[in-house]
Amino acid sequence: MKQVVYTASPESQQIHVWQMNDEGALTLLQVIDVAGQVQPMVVSPKRDFLYVGVRPNFRVLAFRIAADGTLTDAGQAPLPGSPTHISTDREGRFLFCGSYNDACVSVSPIGDDGIPQAPLQVINGLDGCHSANIDTDNKTLYVPALKQDRICLFALGADGQLTPRRQAQVTTVEGAGPRHMQFHPGGQFAYCVNELDSTVEVWALNTGEGEAESVQTLDMMPPDFSGTRWAADIHLTPDGRFLYACDRTSSTLAIFSVSELGDELTLEGFQPTETQPRGFNIDHSGRFLVAAGQKSHHIEVYAISEPKGLLQPLGRYAVGQGPMWVVIHQLQA
Repeated sequence: MKQVVYTASPESQQIHVWQMNDEGALTLLQVIDVAGQVQPMVVSPKRDFLYVGVRPNFRVLAFRIAADGTLTDAGQAPLPGSPTHISTDREGRFLFCGSYNDACVSVSPIGDDGIPQAPLQVINGLDGCHSANIDTDNKTLYVPALKQDRICLFALGADGQLTPRRQAQVTTVEGAGPRHMQFHPGGQFAYCVNELDSTVEVWALNTGEGEAESVQTLDMMPPDFSGTRWAADIHLTPDGRFLYACDRTSSTLAIFSVSELGDELTLEGFQPTETQPRGFNIDHSGRFLVAAGQKSHHIEVYAISEPKGLLQPLGRYAVGQGPMWVVIHQLQA
């Protein structure tokens, strides 16, 4: 399996492109200087474009992915607010952008050429909107509004329009601050990292109707931690067996094993990592995790070990200033 790792460093306005070998070692392939603070990134479902949100001139950039994973500029489109998180539907027809500062989520069509277009819809009033997450059925978009302690549920129409589900929202405990989400491959459960109380919440889903119910909440902090909680990112191995979440104040990764059905998490341990880990990701084989230190200006690669998903450090690499996003791409066969 040939893979590349993309890292976005907004302080130095750079994207780094790394080749990952079968042992998890990285080799730098390319550095792209971007006119703006590069922040959220996502690879298109067809694996031919990397989409990147940029500030302060709010827009999404499209980079064409070459056979070796390197990038060439292919186009751009405006966004209605500062991009905090971007994603696509599972068919690659629409791009979603959540904006924390501008309290909105938007939908942008993606043309047949793979280039995003101007937004067709903007939904406001989502205070602290931190991500937009399409379910495994490509029918329901889950949008956490961190400052409102709620996750809004929207049905995705064939034309890209979002309409509130019959169950229009679910709420967390007060002060939790829902932020990012992941879906179990079985499609019946989702996991949300809550920023302000550094917990991970398990949601049981009814994907046909878009309904959800909280079934478990676990603390993701070391037992001796006493500072301000500040969770950031969450990712699941492709087989759904292990879940990871990071906290920026403690600079740790919490490690969870996942039940076969996906309905229950077990805390297995903690891994100290780069200073202020804002973002991380897991490779497509489920063997490696790459974490970015926003304050250390490095990324670190870990091996995921059996049977509990514990992490073994493999290598550390200097990147741009303030790295915040990590995306891992499997190259076309």
